[in-house]
Amino acid sequence: MFLLSKLVWLAAQPLSIAFLLTVLGGVFALLGLRKLGGFAALAAALMLFVTLYTTVGALALQTLENRYPKPVADPSNPFCMIVLGGAIETQVVTSRGGVEFNQAADRFVEAARLALRYPQARILISGGDGSFSGVYEGEAQASERFFAGLGIQADRLVKENSSRTTYENTAYTTALLKTEGLQNCLLITSAFHMPRALALFAKAGIAVTAWPVDYRTSGKVEAGFDFTQPALNAQLSSTAAREWMAIAGYYLAGRIDGIRP
Repeated sequence: MFLLSKLVWLAAQPLSIAFLLTVLGGVFALLGLRKLGGFAALAAALMLFVTLYTTVGALALQTLENRYPKPVADPSNPFCMIVLGGAIETQVVTSRGGVEFNQAADRFVEAARLALRYPQARILISGGDGSFSGVYEGEAQASERFFAGLGIQADRLVKENSSRTTYENTAYTTALLKTEGLQNCLLITSAFHMPRALALFAKAGIAVTAWPVDYRTSGKVEAGFDFTQPALNAQLSSTAAREWMAIAGYYLAGRIDGIRP
């Protein structure tokens, strides 16, 4: 299932679809099917235009980010927090050492901030190596260096270093929570990722409090054209498409209870 999901996403992301339509148009043209070739080329151009020069991606992502509001104040004396992986560049840290974050770094930054404010709180980091090869250092293991550098003791950490997907995050975390006697934890992950993650924990019967971070939109995006930042628009579209596809896939597989969790 893990490899299948990777392969599906490789072909189904917006820019890949535009590329495949372009190739298909060329094949049709070579075969003398000019109308079909023109249709494929037009569809590719439309896909590229929507992805690069409109706010469709930002709107789709904003819908997910707005599902669970950002807390207005810090929690009251939290006992534990669960940090979902997806923020550490495992391939880079395996070869270079240290800790290298990507755009989702807020997941760990926020966990560290709360850990320093609430020294009694335990931190469960859930995330392994999500690459095809599986030969890189897992995120939970690598994150220990980050927390240690801030003076957060290793005995406060609970590391789940095997999961590769959000579903595995939940499945493997469930056992650790029981073993460590942890309950009613904060769930820290990117705001757009929170609906799917929270739905999985609810399906598993685990009570958590949503603590969204890593916002990618302003929350005030409106439908329209945007010719100022095509690269960012493409990134937002890709992230939104992947998350909505994952939600749909999890729902169809019976892993969550709703298409809009």
